[in-house]
Amino acid sequence: MARARLLLVEDDAALAELLIWHFKREEFEVEHTPDGEEALLLARETPPDLVLLDWMLESLSGIEVCRRLRRMPDTANVPIIMLTARGEEEDRVRGLETGADDYVTKPFSPRELVARVQAVLRRVRPALAGERLIYSDIEMDTVSHKVRRDGATVPLGPTEFRLLKHFLEHPGRVFSRERLLDSVWGRESDIEPRTVDVHIRRLRKAINGENLPDIIRTVRSAGYALDSEGAV
Repeated sequence: MARARLLLVEDDAALAELLIWHFKREEFEVEHTPDGEEALLLARETPPDLVLLDWMLESLSGIEVCRRLRRMPDTANVPIIMLTARGEEEDRVRGLETGADDYVTKPFSPRELVARVQAVLRRVRPALAGERLIYSDIEMDTVSHKVRRDGATVPLGPTEFRLLKHFLEHPGRVFSRERLLDSVWGRESDIEPRTVDVHIRRLRKAINGENLPDIIRTVRSAGYALDSEGAV
């Protein structure tokens, strides 16, 4: 199962620690901050798969953080679940109208929250819900490490496999070389950003074959994306 990246914005230290424990137990990658401004910086640097956002933050309110996340191109479509002690209907409506996808009233069960997060991710990112990743005519089995395109087996090296897996988990999203280095090679890697271009070429050669359209789109000055609509 693909690991989902969760951004937790919560200034109650005890609650944050509890939620981090529960989500990590379910194999989530969790990044936590109690500060709204820092949350925006973190989301801009590495867009998460989902944001858990407390309404009553001390600095920048959760409502304003939600509003700004929806305005940022990289996070405009990232699911946001609001956490709040405000249970009135007017508050729930306000949160949803601002751009939140769901609304959880405190106190709540951490196990139920995990289940709700998983349900939201299954709707918006089916790739996070199973062992098989599919996009257009490409299919990857993450357990057997087999890839097929248009029904034919595609042999890939370990790095190209990880690179394609990352693209399949985030179809349509543009990634810079630096972000791909962080996600595929790891943040401690000493590899030069231009090395990404070499592996992109190898991946293209392997999955495009002789006659298939190029499904990896190059975005000038921005990076690369898996995009069937831009295939030529």
